[in-house]
Amino acid sequence: MDLRQLHALLAVAEHQSFSAAARALHTVQSNVSTHVAHLENELGSVLIERSRGELTPEGEIVAARARRILGELRSIEDDLLALREDVSGHVRLGVIGTTAVWLVPALLDALAQDYPRVEITIVEATTTSLIPQLISERVDVAIVNLPVDDPDVDSRMLFEEDRVLIAPEGHPLAATDRATWRDLAQHEILLPPVGTGFRDEIDADARRARVNLDAKAEVDGLRLLTSLAARGFAPAIVPASAAPTFDGPWRRVSIDASARRIVGLSLPRRATPSASTRVVVDEISSIVAAEAPGIDGISVATTTIAAGEE
Repeated sequence: MDLRQLHALLAVAEHQSFSAAARALHTVQSNVSTHVAHLENELGSVLIERSRGELTPEGEIVAARARRILGELRSIEDDLLALREDVSGHVRLGVIGTTAVWLVPALLDALAQDYPRVEITIVEATTTSLIPQLISERVDVAIVNLPVDDPDVDSRMLFEEDRVLIAPEGHPLAATDRATWRDLAQHEILLPPVGTGFRDEIDADARRARVNLDAKAEVDGLRLLTSLAARGFAPAIVPASAAPTFDGPWRRVSIDASARRIVGLSLPRRATPSASTRVVVDEISSIVAAEAPGIDGISVATTTIAAGEE
């Protein structure tokens, strides 16, 4: 077994074909096929279903280990370079869209000034999409909605924020500055899908108020929810940081007895962060401490949540 075989396997897994994997690795398809075949022979298992270009269950196990091995090798190089010169390396940061809007520009500026040799790739996605990428180590660190109930993930809080209602102009809920859960239950509301952290917490608040919310539509993307509400489709419950900052035909309405949303930083439990990942984490924490208090409805967290805690 050698690193070329592991790179070939992961390339096929990512691109779902041997030809696309070869292009990504800047080689020919026969080389990729040979590396994967040799790896399968050594392990005595079929790792890729050729007709679909997908990993078999055995392939998933090998790929998970391969990502960890290659990630640790990159970290070794980054850590040793950090001892001899400025911190350098490549970091893959996953971040939910509502936070990315205000945090990523400040993060890029800070890295350019403090750690110009650190390269970063930003992956914007929902928490439900980012956690599997974090566990498989396709991203090194992620900013997500907490809690994350997974034993392979360590998390700590960054900030808390209010949940608010964006009500289109002319809608009955736009006639007030505050609304109760009973008020919301009288109307169709745009909501995140059942099973997402944000929706689970909304439903918990509704149960405490002994009401059921009527979903006009379920949308897995808080920025899209906000856009739909601001365009007049229906009211939507969103985090304070997602509320539009521009004037328009909509109204921001506070929700009584609403638990605050918690946003935090998550890392794979089984991997040791590289020097470059550690400085990105430090920069994120500094930016949140400086920027979050200036955003209406947000406050910096003072406690922590570990993996699996509610």
